[in-house]
Amino acid sequence: MKKIFGNTISLTRRAGLTALLAVAAAGVTGVAAGHAADKAIKVGIISGEDEDVWREVTKQAAKSGLKIETVIFNDYTQPNEALERGEIDANAFQHKPYLDNQIKQHGYKIVPVGYTGVWPIGLYSKTHKTVADLKEGAQVGVPNDPSNEGRALRLLQNEGLIKLKDGTGILATLADVTENPKKLTIKELDAGIVGRSIDDLDAAVVNTDWALKAGLGPDNRIAQEPIADNPYRNFIAVKQADESQPWVKQIVAAYQNDSVKAVFEKVYRGTGLSAY
Repeated sequence: MKKIFGNTISLTRRAGLTALLAVAAAGVTGVAAGHAADKAIKVGIISGEDEDVWREVTKQAAKSGLKIETVIFNDYTQPNEALERGEIDANAFQHKPYLDNQIKQHGYKIVPVGYTGVWPIGLYSKTHKTVADLKEGAQVGVPNDPSNEGRALRLLQNEGLIKLKDGTGILATLADVTENPKKLTIKELDAGIVGRSIDDLDAAVVNTDWALKAGLGPDNRIAQEPIADNPYRNFIAVKQADESQPWVKQIVAAYQNDSVKAVFEKVYRGTGLSAY
């Protein structure tokens, strides 16, 4: 701004006003209001397959003049904290039940702004071909974070392995299990570890992205949650204060297009589905 006006001392008042309006308009229509034109928007994602997807998102964003820099995380606990602290501008890794629980625990001012994909959680096994093959006393792993544990227990209930207390919501815990006819030993493990522990378990409920990282594929999946009306669609999230920034719509558009969808389908090999 100082450089612009340093050479306009001789402008008439009308010309000066015109210059001011031009600068204001540029601020409204620029790629990233609140960001320098040459500053990248930092987006937090989880390491692995999503890195390939976001390389394509970055290419699509560049077409509209938006620079994206991905920041890679290795677990689910860090991206929201980094966003809240302003270390990144957006993240893309979570579903609404998870964010709701994070907000409840930490008071984050974070909002979803555009859907990305959905990864139906599955029950995997290397030693059994069907749910019916699970023997009495079988050891079954589930993710231990509140939203994914509830999701896992609901899947076990759908398959008739357990019964949850009537009225139990999506944040069910082991304390809500009222019937366990096969006397399963249900082990709570970190979402990133449960899939890698499959060799020590009879079966495990694993998020699809972590299943891929653990070398688990459709041949190992013996059950899967329903896709219809699935509340676990992932999305791009930003701080509430940034929700109306022009770059937010640009980043969503850079993701929600056929080019990114093609890469998504190639990378996730049908285990994830576009959700927009």
